[in-house]
Amino acid sequence: QVQLVESGGGLVQAGGSLRLSCAASGRTFSSYAMGWFRQAPGKEREFVAAISWSGGSTYYADSVKGRFTISRDNAKNTVYLQMNSLKPEDTAVYYCAAGSSWYPKGISGYDYWGQGTQVTVSS
Repeated sequence: QVQLVESGGGLVQAGGSLRLSCAASGRTFSSYAMGWFRQAPGKEREFVAAISWSGGSTYYADSVKGRFTISRDNAKNTVYLQMNSLKPEDTAVYYCAAGSSWYPKGISGYDYWGQGTQVTVSS
């Protein structure tokens, strides 16, 4: 069992930056691929970014490529999402997720989910 707790969300102006963190419980964090997803009001949850067990592979949605960076610190059981050049369309609840397989874009590839953190980007 893995419990995930996101933090770092908030209100920011367009063009600004935020760093989200996701702290995981348990001693097997390094055996999980980690992903970030987001869900805007009235829309389906969508993939944002993913990182492999060791951090050697990363994968991004086209909409955030070049602006967002995912990273992880296995010693701290934490995954991060650095978000730069934020746009109003990035406004959503952001969720982190843990998966035992490498299926980065698919919601079904993740076994555990956090409760989410709100990110609001004003124009």
